[in-house]
Amino acid sequence: MDAFLYTAVSGADHSQRALAVRANNLANAQTAGFRADLAVAEPLAVRGQGYDSRWQAAVTGTVVDQREGRLSETGRPLDVAIQGSGYFVVDAGDGMAYSRAGSFSVDEQGTLSLDGHAVQGDGGPIVLPEYTRLDIADDGSVSILAPGATEMEVVDRLSLVQPEAADLVKRPDGLLGSRAGIGYPRDDNVRVAAGHLEESNVSAVEEMMQTMQLSRTFEMQMRMFRSADEMADAGNRLIRG
Repeated sequence: MDAFLYTAVSGADHSQRALAVRANNLANAQTAGFRADLAVAEPLAVRGQGYDSRWQAAVTGTVVDQREGRLSETGRPLDVAIQGSGYFVVDAGDGMAYSRAGSFSVDEQGTLSLDGHAVQGDGGPIVLPEYTRLDIADDGSVSILAPGATEMEVVDRLSLVQPEAADLVKRPDGLLGSRAGIGYPRDDNVRVAAGHLEESNVSAVEEMMQTMQLSRTFEMQMRMFRSADEMADAGNRLIRG
């Protein structure tokens, strides 16, 4: 009976944690550049005397869904989307981080930034001089037209990389980091599209279906828990009787 109860409780806990991952995906279905999380479940042995036959189904982490989102045209020069695979590199304060979001802005110092994080170029943070026009080529080259000038001038190039998919992990700030803590060199095969943004790769329909399935699984585990409780109560009455 104890094993039956433990199986039900362990299964319910797994479903609840997996539901939290799906709920976060749904909440970011409209967030540009968002990468969905996939829950990773593993069987874990329960330590302690008398628990040799007990195993726990646990959500031990998440992996990043690498499917590409749809590109939407914005016409804004500082909106940039990656075509195919690859990531932008930004300075997260505690190291380099990666993102597919490309809604850039320029701060008062002229630094190209993403949500307050400096966007990295070939030589570090991209700092733009005063300009009247800005273009970003498909290879990430950033060109500007200075006041009074007649020709565009390349001032830097976006750092575009191809991290190992299995090495990427979601950070608390929503950016992606390296599990191994390593940096990745620029990959010249990565291409971008200026004036576009990549939409979230979350499929709202798929997430809703998975949420419903997990909810049903959680309810089934709760029914098993109640059944085990009723069976234990019946057994106790037989012993007393």
